[in-house]
Amino acid sequence: MEDKKFIQQLLSQNAAAFVDFVSQQPEAKFLETPNSKWSVGQNLEHLIKSLAPVNQALMLPGFMLRLLFGKPNRTPRSYAELVDRYRQKLAAGGTATGRFVPATITWLEKDKKIVAFKNETETMIRRLNSWREDQLDQYLLPHPLLGKLTLREMLFFSGYHIEHHKELLEERA
Repeated sequence: MEDKKFIQQLLSQNAAAFVDFVSQQPEAKFLETPNSKWSVGQNLEHLIKSLAPVNQALMLPGFMLRLLFGKPNRTPRSYAELVDRYRQKLAAGGTATGRFVPATITWLEKDKKIVAFKNETETMIRRLNSWREDQLDQYLLPHPLLGKLTLREMLFFSGYHIEHHKELLEERA
């Protein structure tokens, strides 16, 4: 099973690549919504909205997570298994809903949103340090599309999710 170091590298590398991509976009590309798809700015905002609740959960003690979300009743998934499951859900029509749907982001907000995204990813990497390796498979968090995930799986998702959105944006660039 992939460890904390793998997760921290995944988050760090994917966040840096995403920031690099977003930073290079000119105003027209940053704001463009081709075929009613999210703009670059909206993808950035969606990722911020997705990372923030995980960061909040990582501050809670384990007993609170257990009280709120129960305990795992299955073998944890590997990174590859988690990614495959997410792709299947997307292929079946899964989309972001509710609080994870981003508002329109203006060009003037670009730098502020990049800083917010960096802060969320850096916070996640730092908060991961406060959890022991074995604890990552002992507690659950809810995911709106994938159901209950272990902490490790949610962190896998967070790292992959950044890469997924970068790839979506690159495909249409």
